[in-house]
Amino acid sequence: MSDAATSTIALDPGLNPQRLQPVFKQFGRLHVPGVFIPAAAAAIAGAFDEASGWKRSIHLGPGQDLDVPIENLEALPAERRAEIEARMRAGSRDVFSCLFDALRVSDALDRNEPMHRVLLDACRFVRSSAFLDFVRVVTGDNRPMWADMMASRYLPGHFLTTHDDEQAGHDRLYAYVLGFSPQWRTDWGGLLMFIDPDGHVSEAYTPTFNSLNIFRVPQPHAVSLVAHFAQAPRHALTGWLHGRPPAKC
Repeated sequence: MSDAATSTIALDPGLNPQRLQPVFKQFGRLHVPGVFIPAAAAAIAGAFDEASGWKRSIHLGPGQDLDVPIENLEALPAERRAEIEARMRAGSRDVFSCLFDALRVSDALDRNEPMHRVLLDACRFVRSSAFLDFVRVVTGDNRPMWADMMASRYLPGHFLTTHDDEQAGHDRLYAYVLGFSPQWRTDWGGLLMFIDPDGHVSEAYTPTFNSLNIFRVPQPHAVSLVAHFAQAPRHALTGWLHGRPPAKC
């Protein structure tokens, strides 16, 4: 699908948020399959394959988070790339570390910057009353008023270590992950894992196609390492639902 094409993004009309609410209230998280109408899911999946401008998100240590254009990273001398990878591995011993590819979709929308049209449409949709009303019913919480969005691409060797998403001043109420990974095998990794206080994995969601994972913030979670033998990228649209937009918007 090209940027010039048109698409309509809509939730599957068969979803019943009232029926989902008791499960969410009990566990504080929920996996919802078949969240979009098929045409919308196909359009978003195609946008991942067509989008340009990907940046590699790398954590090199406390306060050292980088978004490096992929082409810039690939143009570096081998010894410089090895140095960055060594620092990244050292950073992974910290409380938090990450390595994945990203497109900051909501930043592009808010700043009127170029981005694949379907991804921008998806961001507009998660900010619409159709999606926010759905979330309010599922969570039983009328506070969500605004959402941000990032497109993420996890390749073999990519990961996200344990964190709880809480950040002072950002008013994050719930996190969401919209999955677009067809025919994903659990042993490929990339699982969204929820971590108990004793360090055990209490629950994990395998990447799937056209699904919504939503969970209460704060809640310790991680994305497991994508195996070197994974046969496809792990694609997702992810972000947070806030009680208010940031002051700059």
